Amino acid sequence: MPVTLVLISTALLAIWWLRRRFVVVTVTGPSMLPTLRHGDSLLVRRTRVGGLRHGVVVVLELPPQAAAPDAPAAPDGADRWSVKRVVGLPGDVTAGIDGANRPVPAGCLAVAGDNVAVSYDSRHVGPVRGDRLLGVVVRRLRTADGEVAPAP
Repeated sequence: MPVTLVLISTALLAIWWLRRRFVVVTVTGPSMLPTLRHGDSLLVRRTRVGGLRHGVVVVLELPPQAAAPDAPAAPDGADRWSVKRVVGLPGDVTAGIDGANRPVPAGCLAVAGDNVAVSYDSRHVGPVRGDRLLGVVVRRLRTADGEVAPAP
């Protein structure tokens, strides 16, 4: 009986750790085309701004208000998480929607969608605070068609 209890406790601890470290997110919208499509499922590893590199795909919460009147619509409240690519880290200089270059402050990051024509991103809201970051995309789990994504 004690061995069974130890095995069950270990399994529960492992599940708890994995749930705190990883999360599955589904892509909504066309802002990451052609890289990712609406409906793709992604495995995301929770991380902080200091653990990021340029070009990685991240999941974060963007501020709801647009800085420019002609900006694409902000995601609905139902779409809390946005999938974007890191284009600027603390200390980098990035361009806003007005073309002005601005430094990315400490603890923040600049992000953009791969489909810039429809992406609501840092060009519209400026640098995003690190506390809005969920994590970095590790891999695609399922495609929008429901097929299991191939191993990298």
